[in-house]
Amino acid sequence: MAGRIYVGVGGWSFAPWRGVFYPKNLAHTHELHYASRHLTSIEINATFYRTQTRETFLKWRDETPEGFVFSIKAPRYAVTRRGALETEDSIAHFFDSGVAALGEKLGPVLWQFPPTRKFDADFFDAFLSALPKQAEGLPLRHAIEVRHDSFQTTEFVTLARAHHVAIVVEGDADFPLIADLTAPFVYARVMGTTASRRQGYDEARLKLWAQRAARWAEGGAPGDLPRLCANAPKRGARDVFLYVIRGAKVRNPAAAMALIALLQK
Repeated sequence: MAGRIYVGVGGWSFAPWRGVFYPKNLAHTHELHYASRHLTSIEINATFYRTQTRETFLKWRDETPEGFVFSIKAPRYAVTRRGALETEDSIAHFFDSGVAALGEKLGPVLWQFPPTRKFDADFFDAFLSALPKQAEGLPLRHAIEVRHDSFQTTEFVTLARAHHVAIVVEGDADFPLIADLTAPFVYARVMGTTASRRQGYDEARLKLWAQRAARWAEGGAPGDLPRLCANAPKRGARDVFLYVIRGAKVRNPAAAMALIALLQK
C-alpha cells in the first residue's frame, strides 16, 4: 500500500492565472471552487501574512470537494521571534484562530523560516517542542522549511526526526536541498518552472518529480536526492504533499495538473 499523493500550488488568487488557468469570465469568488477541482491540494499563503478567522476556515472547507486537502503556512510572526516564550505564545495564538475548523481537509502546517535564520540547536529544539500534537482533538502534522546553509548538518536532521517534523524538500531551488525523511509524511516544494514551457517543466522533469513522489509514497527515498544521514526510518507508506511554488508562477497550475495526470497513469 502506498500513501496518498497531494499535488497543488501556493494560494489561489493570482491575476495572471486568469485566462491561463482560470476562465477569463470566472468570478473571483469562484476561484477556490475551480482550483480545488483541478488540483488535489493548495498551500494557503494568506495565513502567513495575517490572522484568519474560524469562519474563514469553515468557508474554505465547505467550498472544496471531499478528499481535497489544504496545507497551511504558519504566520511569519511565529517564525521571527527570538525568545522561546514569545514563540510559544505566537504558536498558541495561531491555533486559537480556528485552524482546526478545516477538519479532515487540514494537511500539514508549514513553518517557513527566512534565509537569514541560522541553525541553533537549542532554539530549534525548543521551537519544535512547542509545536502542538493536536488542535481541538485534530491530529497535527508539521513541516519546517529552512533556507540557510548552516542547517546542512546531521544534528538538524536528528532533531527534526526526534520531533517527527518533516524537513521541506526544496526542489530545483537555490536553497539547501535536504531530502532526509524525518516524519511519517513528505513535504516538497518544487520551484523551477519556466515561462517558456507551457507546463512549466519539460516532460522529462515532470516525470522525474512524479517518480520521486511515487517512491516517497511507497515508503522509500529517491536515490538521486541528497541526504545528510545514511539511514532513514523504514515505513510501509507515506503521504506526500508536493507543491509547485515560485519559478514562473503563471505556469505552476499547469505543472501541478501535469504531475497529477502522470501520477494517475
